[in-house]
Amino acid sequence: MFQVKAKKNFGQHFLKDHEIAKRIASTLDGYPTLPVMEVGPGTGMLTQYLIQKNKDLTVVEIDYESIAYLKEHFPELKDRILQEDFLKLDLKKLYKGDFCIIGNYPYNISSQIFFKVLEYRENIPSMSGMIQKEVAERMVASPGKKTYGILSVLLQVWYDIEYLFTVNEQAFIPPPKVKSAVVRLTRNNRVKLNCDEKLFKTVVKTSFNQRRKMLRNSIKSLLKEDSSLPEDPILTKRPEQLSIEQFEQLTNLLEPLVN
Repeated sequence: MFQVKAKKNFGQHFLKDHEIAKRIASTLDGYPTLPVMEVGPGTGMLTQYLIQKNKDLTVVEIDYESIAYLKEHFPELKDRILQEDFLKLDLKKLYKGDFCIIGNYPYNISSQIFFKVLEYRENIPSMSGMIQKEVAERMVASPGKKTYGILSVLLQVWYDIEYLFTVNEQAFIPPPKVKSAVVRLTRNNRVKLNCDEKLFKTVVKTSFNQRRKMLRNSIKSLLKEDSSLPEDPILTKRPEQLSIEQFEQLTNLLEPLVN
């Protein structure tokens, strides 16, 4: 099976455990009629079980060796194997309606993959797959936890996130140096933020870039030269103490004061 050599620059670690692949494939069983995009299929360990579920499946792979392997071993996919960089894809050109995303995501770009999905959140009701355990813990973290940060807030605004199970290093060839985890994101009911969305993202990122400082100090760089911060209790907190709703409150407080 492993004629394809795992490449460090693509963050490749090929799953070899069939039971885990089956469990990952089943994470989208709640959406049996929606088309599915698999990101980074590699040698098709997960792909084969998605095909068995009769999914309307498209796979996206950047590695030419993997592409050749997939075309040889999964001829039923025909022109549904795309040699593309997922981060550069215009997904609206591929899908006119809702679709799901799944994959054993390359660890070196997993956060970027999730942030890209946020751009298409109105058409992606569910996304699941395997990532580095540390990243999964950050995604599901709640306020007050050390792992709570930018990824936690920006994803939880739009998705309910489940940490499903942990995967041992020995389930892969070659084994990664870290444990892995399978997560599932399900679109929540939030329609819009109660503040300016672009500024909200800027405030969240700026706050956590100096996470040990009080917000009064960490967000000074956002202010106009002639602006000063009001005496508001929220500014005495650190970013990991704030809920999504409090970040909305902070954004509205700052909006008339920023550049």
